[in-house]
Amino acid sequence: MDKQRWQTLMHNLAGQPSLDTYQQLVCAYSEPHRYYHTATHIDACLVHLDRVKALAQAPAILEMALWFHDAVYQTQSNHNEQDSADWAVHFLQNAGAAVNVSHQVHHLIMATATHTTHDHPDTAWMVDIDLAILGQNTQTFADFETQIRKEYAWVPIAEYCQRRSQIFETFVQRPHLYQTAYFQERYEAMARSNLQTAIRRLQAGALVC
Repeated sequence: MDKQRWQTLMHNLAGQPSLDTYQQLVCAYSEPHRYYHTATHIDACLVHLDRVKALAQAPAILEMALWFHDAVYQTQSNHNEQDSADWAVHFLQNAGAAVNVSHQVHHLIMATATHTTHDHPDTAWMVDIDLAILGQNTQTFADFETQIRKEYAWVPIAEYCQRRSQIFETFVQRPHLYQTAYFQERYEAMARSNLQTAIRRLQAGALVC
């Protein structure tokens, strides 16, 4: 989470650096109960954004949504996305950003709650970037799964395996895991392979427990 990058983004959207909020975000993504939803995840999202920035309608707004989309993350909460989106809106309004900017950021963050597209033109990019981890190499995906399990260590293993398997099955049943041609061409096949492997492992784990 590069400070200079944050300052450049804030200059583009509101004309001020807002370093206090930058530090708050760094602290949020450094919380000890996080293993995957950390600054590393945000940095990875920004790398993916940089590769498609020229294709986005409002790249600065999309980037701001990525910075905030997991800012609030409690594994026993059902409204992390809502809380993260609300924080982003409150911050942007106080920072003097245009009203439409805060509304669009809120909309983009909320899209990550269901990982489905809506009416905003950059929603597909937001969702695909957040799900890019599914299409990475086998080891990276395995590390991701280990990190998520650590975040949900409080859930009994049999219950965890069952729920995680169900989530992955909803993804593989979709006609496309990714919404954009860019992500489909690069990550769709690997993502489906990773998910199928994970489903088999999770189902076997649930049966054993």
